[in-house]
Amino acid sequence: MKKDLGEVLGLYPTPVIVAGSMMEGKPTWTLVAHTGIVSHNSFLVSLAKAHFINQGIKDTKALSVNVIDEALLAKADYCGCHSGSKVDKSEIFAYRVGETGAPMIEEAKVTMECTVADIYETEAFENFILKIEHTFVEESIINQNGKIDYTKFKPVLFEMPNYNYLATGDVIAKCMTLGK
Repeated sequence: MKKDLGEVLGLYPTPVIVAGSMMEGKPTWTLVAHTGIVSHNSFLVSLAKAHFINQGIKDTKALSVNVIDEALLAKADYCGCHSGSKVDKSEIFAYRVGETGAPMIEEAKVTMECTVADIYETEAFENFILKIEHTFVEESIINQNGKIDYTKFKPVLFEMPNYNYLATGDVIAKCMTLGK
């Protein structure tokens, strides 16, 4: 028997990311758990309209998306607990500025440097549709086929409505093999 929970989004967990953008010449960072794939080279980051970083993203049309593993989780969580309008978060991470002008976290094993292709607004959220310009990956987590090895990387996942961080698990099957 299934129970109707109402309008509950059931697509979690999603990867925990930290978005980075420049504000008044300094980087600012925010924790993001609302993301969605749009195509193979674009995705969206959904941020509540009240987020401080939104203006920086709109002004620069660029941001970095840094995928978080357990080693960076405490710093990432701090970025989600404190608003950039009240706390200077520019020195939380060592960073470098990419070709787009977006700050990228040096310690992040996976970073996507993105430009804003479009902004889709809803009542409470600004959904930034992003084009991936570059994806930088720590060599230690690249497999022999030149792809990210998520069994080595182990990004942290976020699940809602319980607001928990989850560890990624083991591979249970190769895609497109069980149905053959």
